[in-house]
Amino acid sequence: MTSKSYNFATRCIRGGLEADPQHGAVLPPIYQTTTFRNFEVGKDQIYSYSRVENPTVAALEARLGVLEDCLPAVTFGSGMAAVSTLLLAEVSAGDRIVCSDVVYGGTFRFIKEVLEPLGVKGQFVDTSDLAAVRDALHKPARLLLLETPANPTLKLTDIAACSAEARAVGVPVVVDNTFLTPVLQRPLELGADASLYSTTKYIDGHNATVGGAICTRDPELRERLVHLRKCLGTILTPHNAWLTLQGLKTLPLRLERQTDNALRVAAFLAGHPGVEAVHHPDLETFPQRELARRQQDRGGALVTVELRGGLEAAVAALGALKLGTPAENLGAVETLVTHNATMTHASIPAAERAALGITDGLVRISVGLEDAAEIIADLDQALAIAARRRAHA
Repeated sequence: MTSKSYNFATRCIRGGLEADPQHGAVLPPIYQTTTFRNFEVGKDQIYSYSRVENPTVAALEARLGVLEDCLPAVTFGSGMAAVSTLLLAEVSAGDRIVCSDVVYGGTFRFIKEVLEPLGVKGQFVDTSDLAAVRDALHKPARLLLLETPANPTLKLTDIAACSAEARAVGVPVVVDNTFLTPVLQRPLELGADASLYSTTKYIDGHNATVGGAICTRDPELRERLVHLRKCLGTILTPHNAWLTLQGLKTLPLRLERQTDNALRVAAFLAGHPGVEAVHHPDLETFPQRELARRQQDRGGALVTVELRGGLEAAVAALGALKLGTPAENLGAVETLVTHNATMTHASIPAAERAALGITDGLVRISVGLEDAAEIIADLDQALAIAARRRAHA
């Protein structure tokens, strides 16, 4: 199945695959093997060694390609394996990467601590400001890396406008679309050259696997990624590919319900006395609401909240949760709550974090599939405990 005439619910379940031709199994088999027999010695064949290619991994890649209406995806052992393989495939010493200023801490760390010592310059730019992007691209650049919505502030970047600016100067564009997936945002249709995912998050959705993927319509880019993945050994494992295929089947249903829950949580927090500000792209108060309506189908299942009382309030609230889980992850069916300044973005210097809006009082809530009223009640009691501790401090 490759036709875009099918909607995402159908493509997530049936896309790219037929029943197993050997036995008719509805689920693709797990080819848990390192080695494949060479039928004709010296002649190329599709599968020889699972560090290079594997049929179960290929099944997931085919389905992700159908979702993005592109070539089969290239999958990796983690989201960071996808990021690092992509950047190593695209840049060399002397090159410059233009990157969103608010970006996952691991991406920031890889550019600053791995690529820059190798002679690759990273320039972090407020990509919500098109003039700033245009100015950054006036000097020779090898790649424009966007993250939208940004982790964790949910700041948006206009993908179509930035892609047009980059195309005018011959710079490829990659969008980290982990937060929304192709169900809610489709970067390739907006002009990007590739979209990048931590499949660990919503695509798997069950806290069961670690993985990453890159989707592109450019056969040369895909070939470079596959070759470098072979050299680095960053391929996804067959078992994790199989589990991710199962999670993918319910992705549209999960995102719909989790986004509904997130909006209820955001509306509750917007009126809470312990809260300074609430951010969600579907809120009418969201400063980039018009852009969110234009390039996203919905705002997604993440809510970012600024707590009164800063670090002490955040620590107290997370420690008081009973239903929500304090954790350094997102996108699962369970509600996960993250203090980004001490978890995902701890590698960014404190002054830089604060300048980017990643304050000590900022908390990211990955809203799950639990009953929305019970999620809200849990947050309410946790905020009440934080307030009492702040009053007695």
